Amino acid sequence: MSDREPPRRRVPGPARPARPDARRRPGPGARPARRPGTPRSTSRGTPRPASRPGAPRTIRLGSPRPRLRLVSLALALVMTAFVVRLLQVQAVDAGEYAAKAQQNRYVVHTLAAERGGITDRDGVALAISVDANDITADPTMFTREETEIPDAPEQAAALLAPILGQDQKEIAGKLRTGNTRYVLLARRQTPQVWKQISDLKSALAKKAREDSGTVNVLAGVFQDPSSKRVYPNGELAAGILGWVSADGKGGGGIEQQLNAELAGREGKIRYAQSGGRQVPTADSTETPAVPGSDVELTIDRDIQWAAQHAITEQVEESKADRGYVIVQDTRTGQILAMANSPGFDPNDLSKASSDAMGNAALQDAFEPGSTAKVMSMAAVLEENVATPMTRVTVPNRLHRGDRLFQDDVDHPTWYLTLNGVLAKSSNIGTILATGQLGDTQAEANQVLHSYLRKFGIGSATGLGFPGETKGILADPEDWSTSQQYTIPFGQGVSINAMQAASVYSTIANGGVRVEPSLVRGTKGPDGRFTPAPEPGKTRVVSEKTAKTLARMLESVVDDEEGTGTKARIPGYRVAGKTGTANRVDPATGKYHGYTSSFAGFAPADEPRVTVYCAIQNATEGSYFGGQICGPVYKEVMQFALKTLQIPPTGAEPARLPVTFKP
Repeated sequence: MSDREPPRRRVPGPARPARPDARRRPGPGARPARRPGTPRSTSRGTPRPASRPGAPRTIRLGSPRPRLRLVSLALALVMTAFVVRLLQVQAVDAGEYAAKAQQNRYVVHTLAAERGGITDRDGVALAISVDANDITADPTMFTREETEIPDAPEQAAALLAPILGQDQKEIAGKLRTGNTRYVLLARRQTPQVWKQISDLKSALAKKAREDSGTVNVLAGVFQDPSSKRVYPNGELAAGILGWVSADGKGGGGIEQQLNAELAGREGKIRYAQSGGRQVPTADSTETPAVPGSDVELTIDRDIQWAAQHAITEQVEESKADRGYVIVQDTRTGQILAMANSPGFDPNDLSKASSDAMGNAALQDAFEPGSTAKVMSMAAVLEENVATPMTRVTVPNRLHRGDRLFQDDVDHPTWYLTLNGVLAKSSNIGTILATGQLGDTQAEANQVLHSYLRKFGIGSATGLGFPGETKGILADPEDWSTSQQYTIPFGQGVSINAMQAASVYSTIANGGVRVEPSLVRGTKGPDGRFTPAPEPGKTRVVSEKTAKTLARMLESVVDDEEGTGTKARIPGYRVAGKTGTANRVDPATGKYHGYTSSFAGFAPADEPRVTVYCAIQNATEGSYFGGQICGPVYKEVMQFALKTLQIPPTGAEPARLPVTFKP
């Protein structure tokens, strides 16, 4: 045996870990070393057999090319879609989208012009415009998409209906209107109404900010500044003024007749908006509204009040259908008052009767009766066929044509002067006097017709008032057998109250007819006053005839045998004439009741004021014109004389004889 030991066999055991090389330290993020014996995972997820200890590791990476191709293709498709859409918007449909953008971005609103006021002759306001608001809405702000509430219009309508006093369903229907960003909910509401809506909007907006689940359903309700027509004196002169309708246009009277002057011109404003509000930094264009002109009337408010008060009381006392009073300046033709009863309040048309609306003094046609006799006497005097002293024997009955005529009372044969025929208002005496106007009755008819036309009967008064009637005056060759005898005393011909007043103003003005006028002038937005055109003038009879008629008319009031004694005014010489005519009922077209009237002027020797009164179908008390209209004439005339500071002349009345001894 050798002294050397045999070599030892190395028993396999766990491999000693290799000493790490300081030069190959794993950096941050390096995969931790796999423990010995841990199998590797294959790319398919199955464990790979453990490699031998100490064998080098091999890492296989998948190819990125398929993934890059898919991403590139997707990006290319997306970009292509964007390019196509961009070309469509920028090139193909550019105009359409621009128009839609303009439509949705810009809003055009009408700027209401301030309506001109109406005043009396002294500048006292009769009709004015005050601040108001049109309540509007943007329907697009009530849609489900905007509010996320299916019944937003109904909820908003429920809140607005009690404030606006309108039907809830009607408001909801307006808020559901499509293809528009503007609807009108209510016109000309007071500032108080808008304040209620504004406060409610603010409360809902605050609640919506505090609670994200709450929506302000009134966010789309807005206001446009407007104006409201107000009549400070209520019913006073309503028949003259008229009213303004819901659409801002004159609906009657001066408001309608001079609507163009009063209304002015509307303006427009175009501005950018967002959420229903104007964008202050965006451009806007505005055409300013031009205010309307103020209109100054000829009437005197105080005299108008006196006339309206007097006729209203008498109509109520007589239980009549209606009545009217006209006061006119005899020299200028200007109307100082035109009152109707019953009347209406233009501030609240819902309570007005359709029969009372309008201006009956100009729109009613009626047979005047004996107040028309003054025209017959004017023709007789002007044609020199008689004088005030001419004797006329008046029987109790007179047979003419197919009728037997009589006066209003039975009487023995009267022996009257022509002056007495007028003073006692004799129908028979008037027929006898006018029969002298021609060699035949046909010739007399022609002459009388010519004078009636010159006095303005059957023609427009010249006022141009809406709904005014011309009355009815047939051509003389068309007069019936009875008309040729009834027209001289005021039956068979129809007129309006203004025409009747104008007849007496013509006599008071020395025989010259001046067209009546209601408007003194207009004042434009620049403050410049433009007077109304001068009224037309026509000589009807000579000054001599007019003065003679004035003295004859004094006998009606001053003489104890006259029919107008209730119209006397202490200290003044008064000329006047009574009238009581059979009345045609407009409902049946048959005679029923009476038209009672009184017409006259004062002072009789230097006339300044004419007053005409008529009452239709008095059913209680007397129906004679001298009895029920004479007192109205007196009350109104006294007030007018004092208001205008017209003193008595102090001269003694003429006192022409009424009768003669046969």
